[in-house]
Amino acid sequence: MQKYIVISNDIRNRILKGEYQANQQIPFEKDLCVTYDSSKMTIKKALDILVTEGLIIKRRGSGTFVKDINPREMERLSVANQFRGTTALNPNRTVLSKIINFSIIPCPEVAQSKLNLTSDSFVYDIYRVRHIDGLPTVMEKMYMPIDLIPGLKAPTIEHSIYEYIEEELHLVIQSGHRNISARKVTDFEAEHLHLEKGDPVAVAEQIGYLDTGAAFEYSISVHRYDDFSIDVVLTRD
Repeated sequence: MQKYIVISNDIRNRILKGEYQANQQIPFEKDLCVTYDSSKMTIKKALDILVTEGLIIKRRGSGTFVKDINPREMERLSVANQFRGTTALNPNRTVLSKIINFSIIPCPEVAQSKLNLTSDSFVYDIYRVRHIDGLPTVMEKMYMPIDLIPGLKAPTIEHSIYEYIEEELHLVIQSGHRNISARKVTDFEAEHLHLEKGDPVAVAEQIGYLDTGAAFEYSISVHRYDDFSIDVVLTRD
């Protein structure tokens, strides 16, 4: 992942978590250069991404400030940020994957309606364990249409699929539908997630969409109970 994207991910996460609040001035570019050990051009490219997203605003002669975003827009941005993936949500940590299965199969019945595909369509069948700083945190079972997401290889599966989709295929991940539940871990999951038998896990079932409206992913992610949280913004009409 290019460094300016890593930096933009980190600053975005700080804004959405409230570390940088509405109307607050973020550090000057020269200070960000020191913080991230980067060139002024790299910092500028990172900030330009956040300007385009509507998270920050540059005021000539004054600096860069967090926009005063209304609660509904903050909710939308928070949800959208979840679909940047584990790598983007942990920009200062090492994120790698252990592949349990990576193959191409006819679309299984469980995924056909989710992806608007028929039984004679082919999908990637991906099963992997995501490790953050060497520790297993989530197991992901994913189906993706090969016609929509061509060229996936094992090295990409080991790192960031979303990064490949956006940076290599130049597709835009727009949104998704997610359902979250909880249950006890299975023996197989406990082995891979380093959990004890009977420990709880959070389960996220998700359909991801591109900006074209096409469903590009159906996944079920099983998260360690001690390394999972979700931020929700509630508003009243």
